[in-house]
Formats: sequence, C-alpha cells, structure tokens
Amino acid sequence: MTPPFLRTPDAGFDGLTDFPYEPHHLDLDGLQMHYVDEGPIDAPVALLLHGMPTWSYLYRSIIPPMLAAGYRCVAPDHIGFGRSDKVTDPAWYDIDRHTRNLTRLIEALDLRDITIFVQDWGGPTGLAQVATMPDRFARLVIMNTWLHHEGYEYSPAIRSWIAQNEPGGIFRDNIPDHFGWGTLMAVATRRAAPQDALFPLLQGGTATLSAAAEAVRRGYDAPFAGLGADGVTGPRQFPLCIPVRDHARGAGDAQARHFAAINATELPVHFVWGLADDVFTGEWGRRWHSLIPHATWDAFDDAAHFLQDTHGERIAEIVLAHAASR
Repeated sequence: MTPPFLRTPDAGFDGLTDFPYEPHHLDLDGLQMHYVDEGPIDAPVALLLHGMPTWSYLYRSIIPPMLAAGYRCVAPDHIGFGRSDKVTDPAWYDIDRHTRNLTRLIEALDLRDITIFVQDWGGPTGLAQVATMPDRFARLVIMNTWLHHEGYEYSPAIRSWIAQNEPGGIFRDNIPDHFGWGTLMAVATRRAAPQDALFPLLQGGTATLSAAAEAVRRGYDAPFAGLGADGVTGPRQFPLCIPVRDHARGAGDAQARHFAAINATELPVHFVWGLADDVFTGEWGRRWHSLIPHATWDAFDDAAHFLQDTHGERIAEIVLAHAASR
C-alpha cells in the first residue's frame, strides 16, 4: 500500500535557472522518486548522492564538468527530498528503506561502470550499494560522511544536531513549517551569518540575505515550499536515524558490515574532504583514509560540510584528474 504523501508542484522549481535539468521519475510502489539523468546512456556513470537537508541541486556545479568529460550524470532525490514525493508518516522513514530505494533505481536503470559520489547520508545509503553490488562500480569518491562501526566517535556537532531535531529541539519546534532549510543552507555554506539569517527566524522574523545567499535559500527551500510541516517529515527523520539511539542500532550493524567491505575494496577510492566541517571532521576523514592504503586524499581548508555546493568545480577537476591517471 502506498503511504500518504505530498507532491511538490513542478512550478515550484521553475525559477532555478542554475539547475535546468529535465526531471525523471522511478515509480516505487506508487511513490515517485525523482532523479536527474543527463549524458549518453552508454557512457560511464557519475552517480551523485545527497544527504540532509539537500537534494540533487547540491551537485549543480559538479554535473556540467562531468558531462563535458563524457560521463552520464545520475543524481537521485531520496523520497522526502527534492522533486521526489514526501511521505508524511514519520515511521515510514529509515535508512534501510532509503538504501533499498537506491538499489531499485540502480537496477531499474541498469547502471554500470559507476563512479559514485557520496557525502553525508549519501555515504551510508550509497556505500551500501558498493558493498553489496561491487561489480557495478568503478570508482568511489568519499566526501565528509561516515559509516557507523565499533569505536566510531560521534562529534559534539552530530550529537547537537540530533538533539536540535528531536521533539523539543530548536530546529524541530521553533522554526516555521517550511523549516527554513534553505536559510540553514545559506548559513552552512557561509553565504550568510547566523545572526542575520537563522536568529531572526528563531525569533519569528525574516532573514536578511545577500543576493547570493537568497539564490541558495530559494534552491534548497523549493522542494518544501507550501507543503507545511508534513512536507518536511523526511528531513526531520534523518537525524533520528543516526545510530546513537537504541531504535537505530540495526542500521548501525549494517553500516559496520559495509564499512569493512569498503575498507577492503580494490576499487580506486578518492577522499575529498572539507576540513572546516565540525560534523565529519578532518581528523576522522584522515583516519578513514589511512585504512584504505591505495586511497587518495585531497582536502580544502576553506570547505565545510556541504563542499559540493561551494567547491563543486574543483571536486570534479580532482576526480577527473585521478581518473585520467589510473
């Protein structure tokens, strides 16, 4: 049975002049999962996976150089995000289901020769695909993410993020129904200061944003505009799926198995890290990189958590250079 859901009108995305891609949809038992699919169908694939609270728009400056280099770019939106349907039942959302949805997309499109780009929740959902279907993949690009495993130390920023999104938390209860994800992204990408953007929202006011920050806000708010509180159920559930609570332990067990598989892979692995991230720190990124002897390491001192948004062209250049050398 298809769960109750909301669907963002296509007109809500008309103003995104920096993301001109034709929408595609995969039917998932009555739900529409949106994905970008650009480039020759028989070309090597760049599979571009987002986390929270973003969508395929996060890759808007990575897609053009990858297309120019001859890749087919496929960038899906998790259910609850972007142009995909927004299930309104919180209990529907878990990491296993997000992971299975990606598997169904990969199999439906029969994607092969894949260079996978993962960041944030794109790591657990995407690297699971590599661990379970390694023959479909050619190369891994790992950016500011993690896989749960014994001994992993969750940063204070992660624990704070969980608390802020639990009932009674600042972000869960004190920001308007559309939740201001776009304003949050303007701050997270350092295009706006918290005192000018988030603080006014918390006080029931209006953010003060530059033209550049406003464009980013509009891009990341577009998926949720007009849907009310039910429309942001998916983003609100992601922090509660981080396996630091008993109810999420099963997802952590799966991630631990996938962590071992990724660390043992013989595929080319490229770590590209934003060192100004207090969620998945540079220290953690370097430690993970050290566990895969053949992996490469590239990092940006001035990039934070959402490095695809701020450093997309440079990331593409790095990945293409590595691909050309081996």
